[in-house]
Amino acid sequence: MLTASSRVLQLLSLLQSRREWSGEELSSRLEVDVRTIRRDVGRLRELGYGIEASAGPGGGYRLGAGASTPPLLLDDEEAVAVGLALTAAAASIAGNSDAALRALVKLDQLLPSRLRRKWKALHQVTLSLSPGHALVDPNVLTLLATACRDQVRIQFKYQDRLQQLTIREVEPMRLVHTGRVWYLVAWDNNRSDWRTFRVDRIDSKGDVKLSSPFVPREPPGGFAAYVARSIAAIPYRYQAQIRLRESLESAKKRISSWMGSLTPEGVHSCVLTVSADSHEALAAMIIQAGGDFELLSPNELAAPISDIARKLLRGVGPRRGKARGTGKASARARAG
Repeated sequence: MLTASSRVLQLLSLLQSRREWSGEELSSRLEVDVRTIRRDVGRLRELGYGIEASAGPGGGYRLGAGASTPPLLLDDEEAVAVGLALTAAAASIAGNSDAALRALVKLDQLLPSRLRRKWKALHQVTLSLSPGHALVDPNVLTLLATACRDQVRIQFKYQDRLQQLTIREVEPMRLVHTGRVWYLVAWDNNRSDWRTFRVDRIDSKGDVKLSSPFVPREPPGGFAAYVARSIAAIPYRYQAQIRLRESLESAKKRISSWMGSLTPEGVHSCVLTVSADSHEALAAMIIQAGGDFELLSPNELAAPISDIARKLLRGVGPRRGKARGTGKASARARAG
């Protein structure tokens, strides 16, 4: 049997995990009667949590924004600082981005309106100089994560890679981060099929409209595998294949799925297929893959790779020679 304090914390955790709970569901989860649930809700309200209650057959409890910042006992400046830090972590730290985004959704749900305005104002005047990352509007990212969690249909304007703007109505399922780009995995109602959407291409100036609830579903093979297949299937202008002199298992540990597809070839080799819109981009991806490789196709990619290799050697060759010469001169000076 949980103590009163432990039960209240467990109740808070349940309210944060889902949009709405009935009194009967909460009493069943916590193994207490409905009257005890009502008392515990009252305790949470005293702590500053804005818990909304609705009566009737379809009624229940919902966690909303409080009148003041609830525990953790953060003051206004600390709460805003945590919000900014979580936004930065969600956008840039690949290993912790999902956890940071979940925490960001909870914080956005609980912040009083005066702090939410301050948080957004600070974000609008803050610049990010992180190279190689697609900039994502934190408000859009938070709204999408909330829609995924609450299983609510959304409508938004989307610009595809050909610069065409369309209105999409989807059932949002998951947000996936590749280390460079955020993708929304959703069921597209108009096309009756799965789609991935780059979050940075969702029009942040237009309204992302919330609609009706839906029953969740899952793509074949899971969400991460579906995004990897979708990225690999994008019709880029050029494609290359290289043989890596290592096992498939070894290559998978080092090469992210967004870079391309890996297929086994033998015990100690595998083939990496990469796609891009230029030969230079293909060469850069091959270099990023690391390790010893053999170019299989196309033959015309050999020239750009050789050109990059010469540029790299020119960049370090004179410095190495100068360093060796300086070292010999210093040695002669010491000997003299």
